[in-house]
Amino acid sequence: MAEDYYSQLGVARNATDAEIKTAYRKLAMKYHPDKNPGNKDAEERFRKINSAYEVLSDQKKRQMYDQFGEAGVSGAGGGPGGGFHGQNPFGEGVDVGDVFGDLFEGMFGGGGRGGRGGGGGGGRGGPRRGNDLKYEVDISLEDAFHGAQLPLQFTRITPCATCRGSGAKPGSGVKRCARCRGSGRVQFSQGFFSMTQTCPECNGEGSVVENPCKDCGGQGRVRRPAKLTVKVPAGIYDGATLRIAGEGEAGGRGAEAGDLYVLVRVKGDPRFERHEDDLITERQVDITEAALGTTVEVAGVGGERTKIKIPAGVQHGAMLRVREHGMPKLHGRGRGDLLVRVKVHVPQDLTSEQRTLLEELARSLHGENPDAPRENEGGVFKKIFGKD
Repeated sequence: MAEDYYSQLGVARNATDAEIKTAYRKLAMKYHPDKNPGNKDAEERFRKINSAYEVLSDQKKRQMYDQFGEAGVSGAGGGPGGGFHGQNPFGEGVDVGDVFGDLFEGMFGGGGRGGRGGGGGGGRGGPRRGNDLKYEVDISLEDAFHGAQLPLQFTRITPCATCRGSGAKPGSGVKRCARCRGSGRVQFSQGFFSMTQTCPECNGEGSVVENPCKDCGGQGRVRRPAKLTVKVPAGIYDGATLRIAGEGEAGGRGAEAGDLYVLVRVKGDPRFERHEDDLITERQVDITEAALGTTVEVAGVGGERTKIKIPAGVQHGAMLRVREHGMPKLHGRGRGDLLVRVKVHVPQDLTSEQRTLLEELARSLHGENPDAPRENEGGVFKKIFGKD
């Protein structure tokens, strides 16, 4: 049996939104491709983690998943590079309730539920809400730091301009469906059972077009190019999804439009490692600066330059913290920290004068035998003098 989304994130089925988010962040940092270059297993694990989080972080998708499993959300995924896919797992224009609900409503005498975007007479009739769309974008770490305005270009189903979404030829209109009397549902008997299903005459909309619009063929919707600018907030994480309400595909004959979901991918930056709101960078110092201490400048991701004090005797690999110089906090005030990893540089080519000075320093510190093992020496003098 395939591992379910809850198992992939390592959370219980009754986990809260906060627990799901925390589990996702930890796993995403662990299996991120930038941390596991060339590791196909980690790459596949990262993909599964994101797929699981995309569903479980959305209340509507999570409810569908809990009720129907992966079949209920199989249309939720989107391809890379700005691909769009309708969120309805059973295809455009198919009511999920019709797939699972007709049999049970007919058998148990359910009165029906009003669907989103319309429905009269207590049934599920009426124009259907438009499909949700998904778009994927890549941004730099600097864009994630400052925030960005991203222009998107895509195609989507929009209301027909000629008939203004009614589907009827200008000057004419729509009439109530005679077969279902406007309910969008019809009832029939099969043996001992009374069943209901979507009206085949009006496709569940409750009304029919007498004179169809020539530009949309009576559908009230056409596919058109669209342009949209999306605001990416400062501090956004890799894998975060932005929801833009009403910017998905148009609903049928004036029904509510779907939403647009923008999946944000933050590209790696060779200068920094990111750990939630903290950033790690490296700063090289020479052996004299490490021994005596100094003050150096460090560049932040936003272009700012900060002076930090290198303490005398600092060790190679030591981490120095500069508070409030990391990434902006997405859901709060302030910023994370900038952590500076010190790298002590050992010179490769010494002049005779430099070598003499260092030998004198070695004898001053350790006596006449600079090769003798010493606690915490770290092999620095052996590297300098080229000894084995």
